[in-house]
Amino acid sequence: MRIGHLAGQAGVAVDTVRYYERQGLLPPPARRPSGYRDYGNDELQQLLFVRRCKALGFTLEETRELLRLNADPDTDRAEVRALTERRLADVDAKLRELQALRASLAELADSCSGHGSLDGCPIIQRVLGTSAEASS
Repeated sequence: MRIGHLAGQAGVAVDTVRYYERQGLLPPPARRPSGYRDYGNDELQQLLFVRRCKALGFTLEETRELLRLNADPDTDRAEVRALTERRLADVDAKLRELQALRASLAELADSCSGHGSLDGCPIIQRVLGTSAEASS
């Protein structure tokens, strides 16, 4: 299949396929005598694998490593699990950061009645790092 068909089957843009090729996430495609790239089901499956890795938050380097591990028949599952657990730890850290951010934003929203003029707005004052006493 040609690159446009491959991209359509995988639900990505043609530029994404080319990018993944440049990044070494997809092997260089065979070429037809006309020079067009020629892809098969193996490339489609690998592209779908890369997409699923991206959807799970794996970096390009981690995805490259998963591809390498998958291609090595001597790979132990422990290596794949360790890589996945590192990604999970990163996600947990980001969740903690987002929960703290949410709590801060909720506190800001609760501090303001949402009525009246902007003058003295507690949200603006706190974002600017001033207080009601400092502006009096």
